[in-house]
Amino acid sequence: MLDLGSGPGLDCFVAALCVGQGGRVVGIDLTPEMIRLARHNAAEAGVRTVSFLLGEIERLPLQGEVFDVVMSNCVINLCPDKNRVLTEVYRVLRRGGRLAFSDIVGLGPLPREIADDLVLYAGCVAGVVTAEEMSAVLHDAGFDSIRIVLREKSHQLLSSWAPGRGLERFVAAADIMAIKS
Repeated sequence: MLDLGSGPGLDCFVAALCVGQGGRVVGIDLTPEMIRLARHNAAEAGVRTVSFLLGEIERLPLQGEVFDVVMSNCVINLCPDKNRVLTEVYRVLRRGGRLAFSDIVGLGPLPREIADDLVLYAGCVAGVVTAEEMSAVLHDAGFDSIRIVLREKSHQLLSSWAPGRGLERFVAAADIMAIKS
């Protein structure tokens, strides 16, 4: 299993429980500080089936067709070139492999004051694409069985990210899944 944007490693540790002792989880992160922290956390927790690599998710430092599952939690929106990211994910997945990630999708065009807000960009909002655009990017990368499910109650959380700005009218949290046939 591969985790894109593994941060301190928490999602990788949960994934390690899913893959068991015979499986392996690899976390990729952009900064040396996050890799050090994740490795420290893995050592502290005694998790031996997880490793962490420094790298960009637009250029994964991995061989092709080695993973059964690729996951991510609100990281793909931080990448301006989502096509490149998802093409890389397709490359490293084995045939029949699954992509499953959570992210924020647009419900329509973002107002300029939201799209240009760097704080909201860092918060996975200003880099959104619509569910339809995400589906097209996944299809263009080669994925099949694409499912994008909006989280119905995400508006409550999203409204707290930028109080009074109506953010929940423009974006929603989504679970996104696809298969490499």
